Amino acid sequence: MFRGKKYQNSAKQIDRSVQYDAKEAFELICKTASAKFDETVELHVKLGVDSRHADQQVRGAVVLPHGTGRTVRVLVFAKGDKADAAREAGADYVGEMDMVEKIQKENWFDFDVVVASPDMMGVVGRLGKLLGPKGLMPSPKAGTVTPDVAKAVQEVKAGKIEYRLDKTNIIHCPIGKVSFGVEKLNDNFNTLMGAIIKAKPAAAKGQYVKSCVTASTMGPGVKVNTARLV
Repeated sequence: MFRGKKYQNSAKQIDRSVQYDAKEAFELICKTASAKFDETVELHVKLGVDSRHADQQVRGAVVLPHGTGRTVRVLVFAKGDKADAAREAGADYVGEMDMVEKIQKENWFDFDVVVASPDMMGVVGRLGKLLGPKGLMPSPKAGTVTPDVAKAVQEVKAGKIEYRLDKTNIIHCPIGKVSFGVEKLNDNFNTLMGAIIKAKPAAAKGQYVKSCVTASTMGPGVKVNTARLV
């Protein structure tokens, strides 16, 4: 795989055989980020579970203390007073069947998170095949199916992120921007890792956190030592 000169220069500053302390890792990320835009910093956590088994699923949501640094567009399915409350809370789009038809007919996906009141799930369920594969289907576990849609919108806007396993048992999550600096990235990292560790399934055997790598959008990965957290 061809890598540009900037990437290669950054990679030279990182020892791939070392698991760095979290703060050291974020210092390296901030130092080696060379793109002309404010790169997103992501965390990739491989867990010692098998996501094919229902009792070993790891999924939830957590509000990062410093947010993610990106503007999140929220679509809310609600009616009446709840719809009004969602608008007041800052939802970008609010609707019912009109939004379902817009997504179905226009292939419209100009939103990042979907929130729904429980009474609207019958309507939202029609979009399962469209929202599901994109990871956009609201769920009670992630706090996106809730009677208090206004609170859910506020939390998402404040930096609430959802974490879940992919098919290879890895969780991928943004934890901020390079411009946040080491301390804020470290705070967000500790909050997310704390939530993932707390969500350990009872059925999980052996080593729970297998590996943890952080990387900026265009930069090389840095291994993080999580021993003190587990």
